[in-house]
Amino acid sequence: MFQTPIDAVIWVRPVLPWEKESMDKRDYPAGIKWTRQRRDVYQVLSEAEEPLSALQIYRQLEETAGQSGYALSTVYRILAAFEEHDMLRKSSWMGEDTLLYELDRGDHTHYALCLDCRRRVPLENCPFKQIHDHLPGLPGDFVVTGHKLELYGYCKECRAKHMDDGQI
Repeated sequence: MFQTPIDAVIWVRPVLPWEKESMDKRDYPAGIKWTRQRRDVYQVLSEAEEPLSALQIYRQLEETAGQSGYALSTVYRILAAFEEHDMLRKSSWMGEDTLLYELDRGDHTHYALCLDCRRRVPLENCPFKQIHDHLPGLPGDFVVTGHKLELYGYCKECRAKHMDDGQI
C-alpha cells in the first residue's frame, strides 16, 4: 500500500488559536457555524476584563496583526448571532447609549465607574449575593431573577485632582 516510508507519515494538525488552553472551555451551542471571524470575536470577548462595545471589539480586531476581512457591521452580526444562542450579556452604563457585550459565563461582575476618567473598576464580590431573595421591602410574591448594580464616583487619581480644585 505505501510505496515509500514517507507515505506512511501521519500529518498532525496544528493547534488553532481558539483551541488553546487559555480559551474558555465552553460547549459551543449546536447550530452555530464557527467561522474564523466568529472565533476571533469570541477570543476578544473571552480575554476582555470588562464589557466591550462593538466598536471596541472591532478596534481590537483591527489591532491584531494579520486580521482582515472585518467591518463593524460584521462584528454587530456576530454579536447578534452570539446573543441568539445565549452566549452574551448586554448592558450599558448610565447616561450612555452604547451597548456593551460580555460573554455569559454564568456569573456576573459589578463595576464602579469614575465620573471623570470613565475608568471601570470591578467589584470583588456581589453585594446582593447573600440577600438576593430577602431584600427588605420586597413583596413576598416577587421572585428576583437578576439585578444590576452600578456605582459612580471618582477613582483615587481623579478624587485627588478634584479635591485640589475644591470640587469634592
